[in-house]
Amino acid sequence: MRIFLAGATGVIGIRLVPLLVAAGHEVAGMTRSPAKSDQLSAAGAAAVVCDVYDLDALTAAVADFRPDLVMHQLTDLPDDAARIGELADANARIRSEGTRNLLAAARAAGAKRFLAQSIAWEPAAGRGAVIAAHEAAVLDADGVVVKYGQFYGPGTYYESELPAHPRVHVDDAAARTIPLLDASSGVVVIADAA
Repeated sequence: MRIFLAGATGVIGIRLVPLLVAAGHEVAGMTRSPAKSDQLSAAGAAAVVCDVYDLDALTAAVADFRPDLVMHQLTDLPDDAARIGELADANARIRSEGTRNLLAAARAAGAKRFLAQSIAWEPAAGRGAVIAAHEAAVLDADGVVVKYGQFYGPGTYYESELPAHPRVHVDDAAARTIPLLDASSGVVVIADAA
């Protein structure tokens, strides 16, 4: 399968790329950082430097790759967890405008499948509508919404402690995403047993 992975250098994206390649898929990994292109190439993906907010460039990049599936693993979260609330509008924009742009690019490229990440916990006050709209847009496009528990493990906010439930080790989350490439449209929760 040809997979266009937006968010390929994020905390789960960097784990998905080698798993997808090892499973025999052809992967285009999108990042907005030119400095991360070599990392993607070394992992076996075609590196695509593009900003999800540049609809024309995004559409051209997705169409050029001709994917069977577009995977949305984009977030815009600060490195410091204490700043999540303060910078929440950036992540809300990824879930709204970013999702719209990725869905439009996938349609323009003729991709038959779409998979997008979401969250398995109650969003902060005032953020529920953005999450609900994001998930509805993916489902309206016959896509798969993957609601992950809070990630823990290397490179996450919880490297040495466990977050509250729902939670999932980031490596396990990536591994459990691979079988969903062929899933029927709907919502799937990936979290540890409580």
